[in-house]
Amino acid sequence: MPTNVTPEYKAAEAAFRKARDPRERLDCLREMLRLIPKHKGTDHLQGDIKRRIKELSEELEGPKKGGARGGPALVVRPEGAAQIALLGGPNTGKSSLHARLTGSGAQVAAYPFTTLHPGPGMMPFEDIHFQLVDLPAVSPEHQVPWLASALQTADACLLVVDSGDPACVERVEAVHALLRMRRVTLTEHWPASAGQAAVAEPVDDPFALRFPTLLLANKSDSLVDPEGELRAFLELSGLRYPALTISASTGAGLGTLGSWLFEHLGVMRVYTKTPGRPPERERPFVLRHGQTIEDVARLVHKDLLHSFKFARLWNKAGAGGVHVGREHPVHDGDVVELHA
Repeated sequence: MPTNVTPEYKAAEAAFRKARDPRERLDCLREMLRLIPKHKGTDHLQGDIKRRIKELSEELEGPKKGGARGGPALVVRPEGAAQIALLGGPNTGKSSLHARLTGSGAQVAAYPFTTLHPGPGMMPFEDIHFQLVDLPAVSPEHQVPWLASALQTADACLLVVDSGDPACVERVEAVHALLRMRRVTLTEHWPASAGQAAVAEPVDDPFALRFPTLLLANKSDSLVDPEGELRAFLELSGLRYPALTISASTGAGLGTLGSWLFEHLGVMRVYTKTPGRPPERERPFVLRHGQTIEDVARLVHKDLLHSFKFARLWNKAGAGGVHVGREHPVHDGDVVELHA
């Protein structure tokens, strides 16, 4: 953190860390540049902010006339309940996993580095979807300079390893080393994990990325004792991520992935209704643990925040149309009727 920054700059930086939509992030970057103290101690950070503004502006503008800048987008706009990035070394089966979970038709081949750009797809879970983004392999042999930029909008990561590869420990160490070079940290702490203390975001580097991570030990169908192999891998690697044994080719172990993400991300579904009508069950609003009626109103329409009077709430605990205010916390399955 640069010295002598103002509370306004700190607020802009905090907003940037929380933002997931690319345009919202761009607005936050511009506000950070406007508010940052202009002195020698902040020269490096000012340059970093300006570079990121330029890169994100060009990404959002799309291809230039004449095809000077073509190709796929490197920043995937978040959709669904959360954006989850698929990371791993070459030939770990990320693309096969992505194709099975989302039906994306991602290119799958027996040779490495077939994924060349971010590939989004939607994984259904009950009445919501998680957005899975397949990313190129993380490897010293084929480094991807824009990897950190593509990760900026993610909420969490799935780290895929080939549990049958004798060199899997060395390969995952190489993945971590390359991510550290790009100021990306993977952590075992998930927002809603019981018994885990909350982990604060780093305050000295606004562009450092930190993601809760679930390790997926893939290709378990080729092993006699996949759970034993996973335990051995975790012991040898020293990794403490929560982990599941899976098979992208057979689908083994994937049936619980949606519910695992739902629980550990702290996702909640809130349904809205208009007076005299049944709840709208088709498309719930997705929130996170700790959010309130005010957050629901903001998702419905930002103008509701100014005209909001009260809400009526129905929940699983038996509340039937009780009057609540904007600061009342919501829970999964709540039905909310907003009055303005």
